[in-house]
Amino acid sequence: MSDMPQCPQCASEFTYHDGLQYVCPECAHEWSDAVPEAEDDAPVICDANGNVLADGDTVTVIKDLKVKGSSSVVKVGTKVKGIRLVDGDHDIDCKIDGIGPMKLKSEFVKKA
Repeated sequence: MSDMPQCPQCASEFTYHDGLQYVCPECAHEWSDAVPEAEDDAPVICDANGNVLADGDTVTVIKDLKVKGSSSVVKVGTKVKGIRLVDGDHDIDCKIDGIGPMKLKSEFVKKA
């Protein structure tokens, strides 16, 4: 028995390895033996502890954060529910009770 994979196009068993790819002699189909990479090139956003964040997660603020243009402060331990991940410098879009809509950096939160 051969350890070569069958052709994905015609299911032939007579495939052979040629350099970096497989070749089917019956239908001339060529394909790579590399594992296909994820086509979604979205960056992975992690919290301060390295946990991966996702849309809808609940996070806790780990540092007092001054609100730009206001005298308000987001205190340590403030829970933020239903976050949305966005591209940019501030990668979390959320709404904080008592303050309103805000953008946060993931380095100042931890997953709850």
